[in-house]
Amino acid sequence: MSEIYLIDASPYIFRAYYSIPTTLKSPAGNAVNAVYGFAEFLLQILKKKRPQYIAVTFDGSLTTSFRNDIYPEYKSQRELPPPTLERQIQSCLEMAEAMGMRTFIDAHFESDDLIGSILAKIKHESHSFCIVSSDKDFAQLVDEKTSLWDFAREQSYDTGKVREKFGVMPERIVDLFALMGDAVDNIPGVKGIGAKTAVKLLTQFDDLEDIYARLESFDGDGIRGW
Repeated sequence: MSEIYLIDASPYIFRAYYSIPTTLKSPAGNAVNAVYGFAEFLLQILKKKRPQYIAVTFDGSLTTSFRNDIYPEYKSQRELPPPTLERQIQSCLEMAEAMGMRTFIDAHFESDDLIGSILAKIKHESHSFCIVSSDKDFAQLVDEKTSLWDFAREQSYDTGKVREKFGVMPERIVDLFALMGDAVDNIPGVKGIGAKTAVKLLTQFDDLEDIYARLESFDGDGIRGW
C-alpha cells in the first residue's frame, strides 16, 4: 500500500524564515531566506522518504480565515507576519510545483482545512497517509490509515502515540481543546478546566455532547473545582 504525504507548508516556511538571515537575497535584491530553507526541507523529505505521492498545502492568508467570521478573536493575539515573509509564500508554492509536487492554497480556508478536505475526498482509496506538520490540531485526523509526522522533532504519531501525548484518542481531540482551550489560537475554553481536568471528563463521558446532556446528574467526583 503506497503512502501519500500531505505537507502543511506554513510551519516550515516560518521556521526557515526565522532561522536563515534575510540577507539571503535573489539577484533582484528580494529576500529569499524562507524559500531557500523551505526548499531544503522539501529536499530532505524526498531524500528520507522517497514518496510516490506528495501534496503541499499553503495558507493563502497569514492573518485571517473563515474562523474569524465565526470568532473574531481567533489568533488575534499574534503579531502580524513580516511583509518580507508574506512576499515569499507564492515563491515557495511555485518552487514546490517546480519540484513536481501538487499544491493547494486558499485565502479563506487554512492549510489544515485543505489537508482535512483532501483526506475526506480520497480516504476511501487504498493508500496510507502521512501528514507532515508540527501543528497539534492534526492529531484529530490520525487513524489506522493516517499518521502525523512532526518533522523537526522527528516524532511520529499513530493513534496510540496521540493518546499517550494528549490523554485521549484522536476522535476526542476536538472535545479536549474545546474544554481546555488553546492559547496558541486564542481559544478560551471552559473557565476553570485545564488539560488534566478535560482528560478526566472525557474519560468519564463519551464526548462534549454527553457531558452537557448529563450535567445535572454529574457529581464531579474526582474532578477538581467541580
